[in-house]
Amino acid sequence: MSCAGHCCAIDEHFDRRIAEGELERYRRNGPSPSTRQLLRVIGETRLADATLLDIGGGIGTIAHELLDAGAPHATVVDASAAFIAAARDESERRRAADRLELVHGDFVTLAPEISVADVVTLDKVVCCYLDMEGLVDSSTSRARRLYGIIYPRDGWWVRFSIAVQNTVRGARGKTFRAYVYANAAIEDRIRRNGFSLRRRDRGFFWVVDLFERTAAAP
Repeated sequence: MSCAGHCCAIDEHFDRRIAEGELERYRRNGPSPSTRQLLRVIGETRLADATLLDIGGGIGTIAHELLDAGAPHATVVDASAAFIAAARDESERRRAADRLELVHGDFVTLAPEISVADVVTLDKVVCCYLDMEGLVDSSTSRARRLYGIIYPRDGWWVRFSIAVQNTVRGARGKTFRAYVYANAAIEDRIRRNGFSLRRRDRGFFWVVDLFERTAAAP
């Protein structure tokens, strides 16, 4: 991966220690509640033989679950080398490595080289990325049918929590920062790219949205 700006900060922050911790929790407890909800609503569409592109896919949770459910192929793109390595280890343990493509890098930069998929997911990824509009535009362009996204609510308590986390990171000399974008702006951007909202679940901290394509990609 050519490292630049905040993607280098992502690669540095989400290191081997964090990746191994995430993988251990996943093996012990399964997907997090919000991820489980996104998987549930994708499953309710009964989209047979759907391919997956998981952007910022981390240890590959969504890919592992959908491959187990019968998806023929999945691609995970992540800026963290440690997460890509953990996703590879888990896919080999599950004997599904031949159906999983792993790509290390900045998705916005790589998007023209990434094949379209029936389902595109971004699980807690927008909040890690400096350019929300660019990420949404490039990721929706790769979605043939469904677009699932989990992002922070824009309530004051969420903004306060993330601001505190960013302050602590800064005090420790870390360059990675998280972001809270206006929820209406995220939805508007997705709609403008040819999608309509199919399902929304709004929790205390996270919003889980599933959109369906209603117009051809620009």
